[in-house]
Amino acid sequence: MADIRFVQAESLKEKPADISKVGFGRVFTDYMFEMDYNPEEGWHDPRIVPYQEVSLSPANATLHYGQAIFEGCKAYRYEGGKAVVFRAKDHVARLNRSAKILDIPAVDEKLVYDALMKLIDIEKDWIPDGPGQSLYIRPFIFSTDPYLGVSVGQYYKLMIILSPVGAYYAHGFAPVKIMVEDTYVRAPKGGLGAAKTPANYAASLHGGLVAHEKGYDQTLWMDGIEHKYVGEVGSMNILFKIDGKVVTPELDGTILDGITRRTVLQVCKEWGIPTEERKVSIDELIEAYENGKLEEVFGSGTAAVISPVSVLGYQGQDRVISGGKIGQFAQKLYDYIDGLHTGKEKDVYGFIDVAGEY
Repeated sequence: MADIRFVQAESLKEKPADISKVGFGRVFTDYMFEMDYNPEEGWHDPRIVPYQEVSLSPANATLHYGQAIFEGCKAYRYEGGKAVVFRAKDHVARLNRSAKILDIPAVDEKLVYDALMKLIDIEKDWIPDGPGQSLYIRPFIFSTDPYLGVSVGQYYKLMIILSPVGAYYAHGFAPVKIMVEDTYVRAPKGGLGAAKTPANYAASLHGGLVAHEKGYDQTLWMDGIEHKYVGEVGSMNILFKIDGKVVTPELDGTILDGITRRTVLQVCKEWGIPTEERKVSIDELIEAYENGKLEEVFGSGTAAVISPVSVLGYQGQDRVISGGKIGQFAQKLYDYIDGLHTGKEKDVYGFIDVAGEY
């Protein structure tokens, strides 16, 4: 375990009585992790300190030029009285892949993993135990250079904050309506699409508002060159069950290498279900729908786990998927992965990292 300094809080917060009534990312735990970088010392002074405000220069480079990355994973109460994190090492490794794309200095993955697990152990009593509830973990790195010159930063801060969250589907597992966006673009090839960076989310906001105004829940993005191949849906990866196969867009640099996406593909392999990672055109999807071969559509991501799609809207026409209901396969995946989180299903993959015991 890395040598991580711990600063005791003078007092602890009162925990919410009912997490289901707390909005996502509105309440934070007593402690957070932080570590700094400069050219002389590299990443240094790893510490767990009381949750507090951050002081920044008005000329902070990230505020002006957006050199930042983040991750999102979750801790759960596991059967047998354990506090666990789902695929923690994979999330830390992806943080470094995003860092490379944004020219941010790589972190020591073992040190960050150790810090994350120590923080969860300290804060394990904040992990809610209701169905679908968890402790959301947000690691992030941003430039702290106090200058306005446009350049790669020299100084950085890494932080990890924690927030207890209720079930994503507060009123039960439910399908969503998505709209294929053929005007606005989220991430073209050669850009930042493969990084988990604020810029990608900023680029998606307007298209998402347009979709909501038209009565849809999410936007299905297409490529930025031909406006032909589908990419991500909202802030999730997208998967299609076509004629018995699970098909998902390939990792071509425009979409995120989702950890839940990986989980779905591994589970499919374990279950003997064929999968394909390749280009998927909107024309192929429409043809598969018309031929009765588009069996199910669903998103995957840390927040929702599995998000079944009931309606695919494209060029003014709605295609109803799975009879407008949750598909059997999406339901099975959701139940199984949710079971992996809490120990109801046996972890045969090594996805679970134990942070502490109650």
